[in-house]
Amino acid sequence: MPRTNFQELLDAGVHFGHLKRKWNPNMAPYIFMEKNGIHIIDLQKTVAKVDEAAAAIKQIAKSGRKVLFVATKKQAKELVAEAVGNVNMPYVVERWPGGMLTNFPTIRKAVKKMISIDKMMKDNSWDNLSKREKLQITRQRAKLDKVLGSISDLTRLPAALFVVDVLKEKIAVREAQKLGIPVFAMVDTNSNPEGIDFVIPANDDASQSIRLVTRIMCDAIAEGLNERKVEREKDSDDAPKKAKSAKKEAAKAIVSDDSEDDVDVDLDNDDSEE
Repeated sequence: MPRTNFQELLDAGVHFGHLKRKWNPNMAPYIFMEKNGIHIIDLQKTVAKVDEAAAAIKQIAKSGRKVLFVATKKQAKELVAEAVGNVNMPYVVERWPGGMLTNFPTIRKAVKKMISIDKMMKDNSWDNLSKREKLQITRQRAKLDKVLGSISDLTRLPAALFVVDVLKEKIAVREAQKLGIPVFAMVDTNSNPEGIDFVIPANDDASQSIRLVTRIMCDAIAEGLNERKVEREKDSDDAPKKAKSAKKEAAKAIVSDDSEDDVDVDLDNDDSEE
């Protein structure tokens, strides 16, 4: 995996933090300097942290598990949804449903209800409903889809969370921490990095910064998924060979067992002659 490009981070404004008076002291190790009352993030550390996070997130994707992306702030919604949708990972870009992780079975019930409505709309019984009933069901379907449509394929708890702005998504972060789910996050100078498993010190307000970091994570996921696909195809190709080899070994074992039985018989015969 190629290293994160320092110049790309610089051009995207990833180094711009918040006003000095709004800073969180726990972010001190990631701050390079203060300029015109604004903290500047140390991009050398950002490069290292992005590479570390990308390597970890790649392994999660390679193992076949899901990473849930959370970005409900206005400037992040569309670009995160587009980037994450390309790698078929679940995401939340509307309001975070409280208890989405800690009360996951209830969320799954709501998703199943949405799926059952889809089936009903394709069934003949749909034509027998009144206009009023159809309208109510359609509105309910739209409401469910807006909040849960992007996680309909999430059949179990995600293996990790990727968060844009830990302050805004504090409920999601808290739920993940409670369940021991690793959290990857873009953390700005006004946020607390403590409790975040993979801290990416970065500007979480600028759309260019969010787009770049999200793209790097999605590229890592795509790479992991491709490696998983190659390995599975290789295993599939090797399966007949392994089966053939196993049959040969079994045949050898049978021949070997027969030989041992013959030796036993001969020994018995020798004993009888004596």
